[in-house]
This record gives sequence, structure tokens and C-alpha cells, in this order.
Amino acid sequence: MASIDELKAIRLQKLDKLKAMGMNPYPSVVARDYTIPELKQKFDELSNSEKSISICGRVMAVRGQGAILFVVLQDGGEKFQTVLKKDELPEDVFSLFVDCVDIGDFISVTGTLFVTARGEQSVLIKEWAMATKSLQPLPDKWHGIQDDDERFRKRYLEILMEKEVYDRFIIRSKVVKAIREFFDKKNFLEVETPILQNQAGGAMAKVFETHHNDYNIDMVLRIAMELDHKILTVGGYERIYEIGKNFRNEGSDPTHIQEFTMMEWYAAYQTLETNIEWTEELLKNIASTVVGKTAFTVYDKEGNATEVHFDGVWPKISFADLVKENTGIDITIITLEDARKEAMKWGMDEKEANITGRGNLLDHIYKKSSRWKIINPTFITDFPGDLKPLAQQNDDGTAKVAQLVIAGAEITNQYAELVNPIIQRDLLVSQAKAKEGGDVETMDIDERFLTAMEHGMPPMTGFGMGIDRIVAIFTEQKNLRDTIFFPILKPKE
Repeated sequence: MASIDELKAIRLQKLDKLKAMGMNPYPSVVARDYTIPELKQKFDELSNSEKSISICGRVMAVRGQGAILFVVLQDGGEKFQTVLKKDELPEDVFSLFVDCVDIGDFISVTGTLFVTARGEQSVLIKEWAMATKSLQPLPDKWHGIQDDDERFRKRYLEILMEKEVYDRFIIRSKVVKAIREFFDKKNFLEVETPILQNQAGGAMAKVFETHHNDYNIDMVLRIAMELDHKILTVGGYERIYEIGKNFRNEGSDPTHIQEFTMMEWYAAYQTLETNIEWTEELLKNIASTVVGKTAFTVYDKEGNATEVHFDGVWPKISFADLVKENTGIDITIITLEDARKEAMKWGMDEKEANITGRGNLLDHIYKKSSRWKIINPTFITDFPGDLKPLAQQNDDGTAKVAQLVIAGAEITNQYAELVNPIIQRDLLVSQAKAKEGGDVETMDIDERFLTAMEHGMPPMTGFGMGIDRIVAIFTEQKNLRDTIFFPILKPKE
């Protein structure tokens, strides 16, 4: 079998022959009257007119030999057969095609429409021109790209060769479009906030650090949109949303990635209960109207499959009740020391437990003991207050929050947002002390945010959801990287 370099050398020779015969292998303009999807839709109408038409596409297959060739072109995710007959073209034009066209080339063909004896809609080629000469071969059409690393590095080839993959990213686009339409209809304003920031906030996460050379200051990449969104409500925008990139410098597995797409929204004068209702309405609507079904096969990070159903009423259960049911722990009275002991029982390293705050200890216990058991969409409410320092606090030490869990994974976070600047400062000071004690996944004091809050924030509710994760559910993918065009990879040696 010839090597890639040998195949490339042969194609370069063909490229030179095209030039020698007066055909530009990389023209800026080629004849094209219809896309292939348009042609298939209008085939009967156009074939009745008996007019000559032009289409373009990538050559995906060439069958036959001698005086007749059947050439399959692909364009817009659709394929169409064209037919090259020796007696329909000048001999040198037919021979140039035979000698110089390879699988993977883009060509433009002009001809008349007809239906073959086998009932195949086709174009009888009267003229052809090279649109782009490819220099590297495509993957084997039967096996595609088998290696995951190669699939991620050359996603464009997987999209080209696998219709399911091509369609998956169209579904992703439609999901995002449906989200926008849902909130636009509720009179939300779409906004954009900075990705490059002086100080990260709005979540508990490790940051990516960088440096602004012109200002000579250290900066970080955004981990959440929350603080900027809340600040905008001070200016009078009552309903806002944003879909954009966040970055968290943490571990990787099939269910976690460092660069991900988030959707956040905030609505003044609305309640957490309304927030929960809208969430259920939004996701059920996407499932039924965009994807066209309500049952999905969902995978955990080990690749285990679970069937999830979106229909029916989505239940609500408190964090405290769930943890007590599965561990016997009463989170309202457990001390920091006892929380450390319990966290170690559930697999946390002793050294880590000794520097982790109470809220994160309870969160670890919840994830290990309880969250993974939840299959169908369920809202977990009232998390420990020190775990949610940006939310309204309940009298029992919990916070007015909800988290949608599907197949053991967190899908959304929803708050009755804290707008009291005095309590907010106290909570952030407590977070800062936990960070001094070694708990790296805590929030810093953000004076810019607190100052805005002191100018007066309206009562509001807010929401955050990972787009990649919900798309993975709707498209039934095992790995979040299969919902992203270009996932981050280590450079090859």
C-alpha cells in the first residue's frame, strides 16, 4: 500500500497536468446553480424543464470503467449521482477527468437531469471543471476514523465521512437556536460580557491565568458570567441572557472539559419556582420539537448507559433529605470536624479533607453517595449555604437554590439570587478565609461586584446550564468532546 507521501506526490503530478491542460485546479469561481439539497428537492420540476444545470460537490465515489463512469458528489450533507459518458464529451475532456480526478476533489459539473434505469436521479455531465484539487486521500469509506485522538484532531474528516456526526452538530446548532428563541419570546435581552477578566467570580473553580502585556497586569479567563450579569441588572436590564465560553482549569474526563459553552440568564422580580418551571418547559420543548423524542440513552464517565425519560412531572427533593436518605447525615447540625470524617468515609483524601470547607465537604458526600443514583430529571433544592454564597440564604443554613440532575450529572444551577450587599460581603469574607486555609475552590472578595450591589440590585432569579452537556444528552454521546468541533488536545510529539 502506498504511503501518504507517495499518494500526495501522485496527486501533485495530476495537479500539474490540470494546469498544463489549461484547467485551474483552484479557481475563485465555478459554475453552480443549485446546492445538492436544493437540486434533490426541485428535481422533478427542473428535469421537466430539460434545462442544463450546474452543481458542485466533493467526489465521494467513482464507479464504472471504460466509456461510462458514475460519480457521486457530496454537498451540504447530501449525496447525488452524476454520470460521465465518453460519447457526451470531447475525448480530451473525458480523459482529463479519468486521469486527474480523485476521491476527495471538489468539482463543478454542468448537464441535464435524468433518471437511470435503476431509478437513480442523476446529472448527465456535459461539462466539468476542477473546483479544488485535494492532495491527501480521505479515510477509508467503510471504516472511517477509528482512533478517538485522530477523530478529535481531524474532526472535519469525521464530519465529512459520517452522516450521523454531520447531523449531530446541526442538532447542536438547533438546540442553541431554540434556547435563544425561548428567551427572546420571554423578552430577554442577549448580552456579551468579558471573557478576559481581572478577577474570576461567580463559581468555585480553578482559573486559567494569563498576562496583559500592555497594562502589565495578571488576568484570568472567565469561569462564570454571573457577576457581570448581576451588575447589568443594576443598570436596569431586567431580563438578560448570554451563551458563551467559560474556562475552568480542572480535570478532564468524558464528562468534563476545560473550555465549555455556558448559557446563563437572570430575571428581576421572578422567583426560583418560576425559574424551575421555565427550565422544565425549555428542556421538554427542545426534546420534543428539536430532537423529536423524550427518551434518551445517557452515558456516565465510565461509559455505562442509562435510559432517561423527559416526559412526566420532574420531581423536587432537598439536598438535606437526599443526603440523609443515603448516608444518615443531618447536614443542618453536622460540624466541620464530623463533615471531614464523613467525607473521608466517602473517599476524600485526608490531606484534602483537612483543608476543605464544610460546604465542599458536604458536596463531596452528596456527589459520592446520592447524585449518581438520580436517573430521570430531578431538581435538588436547598444546598448548604456556604456552598452557594451568591444565593439567598435560608434560616436553616441552606440556600434558596436548585440543581437539575439527569443521569447522575449536574445539568443546571438555579438561584434565588442574593442581593443584600451586607450579607454578600460576609459570605465572601467567609469564602476568602476558607481559601486562606487551603480550599482552592472558593470565591474571592470582588469589590467591583459588591460596590454595584450597594447601589441596589433588584430581587431576581438566575440560571446556568452547560450547552455541551445538554447536547450530549440530546444526541446520546458518551463523551462531551463529541459535541464540540475542536476539543482541546495535547500537541502530538
